Amino acid sequence: MKASIPEMIRIGTIRTPYTETAPYQPVEEDNGDFRIVIEPEFRDGLKELSRFRYLYVIYHIHRVEKEVSMVISPSWTDGARVGVFASRSPVRPNPIGISIVRIRKIENNEIHTSGLDVFDGTPVLDIKPYVKDLDVKEDANYGWIDDLADREHLFLHIKGIPHDH
Repeated sequence: MKASIPEMIRIGTIRTPYTETAPYQPVEEDNGDFRIVIEPEFRDGLKELSRFRYLYVIYHIHRVEKEVSMVISPSWTDGARVGVFASRSPVRPNPIGISIVRIRKIENNEIHTSGLDVFDGTPVLDIKPYVKDLDVKEDANYGWIDDLADREHLFLHIKGIPHDH
């Protein structure tokens, strides 16, 4: 028997310059206006957040129109097939995304951030501070990505870093 899941609420909206395409991952040096506008009733929840350098942004991937598949081939690979849970695909059973961004400044109910990898108008479900030592796993690895030919070149694509092909 499946447990019921409480309905999520929007606590804010992400503002980015992206309306038609967005990078695969946040690009910290990206130019443009990147902000998280928190709804007024949640503004007090921002108290002391400015003392952190980074935060997790948890959002609803609201513009995905593809059908979910449990086995996928990430676009940046040369046909590798992996389970959706072994990927960072935005096409998931629950369209929830997470990004880590730098806090540039907080003014009133707006968090100005480094580049975000989402479309303008994306609903925010939650934000959490990124805490040094708790959120860094020194022994993290690349899993199946280690098996790909030209892994370093693929990382440039994933990170949205301009380069010569």
